[in-house]
Amino acid sequence: MVQAQERRYSPEEYLELETEAEARSEYLDGKIIPMTGGTPNHNRIAKNVSQAVDSAIGDQDYESFMTDLRLWIPKQRIFTYPDVMVVKGSLEYLEKRKDTITNPVVIVEVLSDSTKNYDRGEKFEFYRTVESFQEYILIDQYKIHVEQFSKTGNRKWQLEEYEDENDTLAFASIPFQMSLAAIYKKVEF
Repeated sequence: MVQAQERRYSPEEYLELETEAEARSEYLDGKIIPMTGGTPNHNRIAKNVSQAVDSAIGDQDYESFMTDLRLWIPKQRIFTYPDVMVVKGSLEYLEKRKDTITNPVVIVEVLSDSTKNYDRGEKFEFYRTVESFQEYILIDQYKIHVEQFSKTGNRKWQLEEYEDENDTLAFASIPFQMSLAAIYKKVEF
């Protein structure tokens, strides 16, 4: 039996299609993968984190971005939309683009049943190839559970886990901390 060959797209073709698309898709080395919709809990958590970061860091040299700003991972040829990214200093854009950056310091992903294994595994592996990337926060939307991966050296990462709403998540790479109660504000389990 002969199998049909899957169509592969260039980064330029993907970006052109994405500009016109009604729904977002990720790009993985030639493959276009539609993104699933988010839940109210997913959106609340991402919004809670992004707003708290922006409020706390104020006039410092950091800025957070949510869901609609794309990340280009050149070593892996991947375009993706992290839930929250924090950038230090000026944004570094993909050439000739104002909707795609290359220099997050922190990436936050809100876990869903369909993406949690990918977010913890391959996606984290891909993110680690981004030179500026220092910290990865994974937040469960179904229970109180946060995983914090902080870069401690070349190819070395430290994991800390939080499971109590009275815990405080102290970011390692930016001057910011947030209680789990604030992360999960208005989230319904």
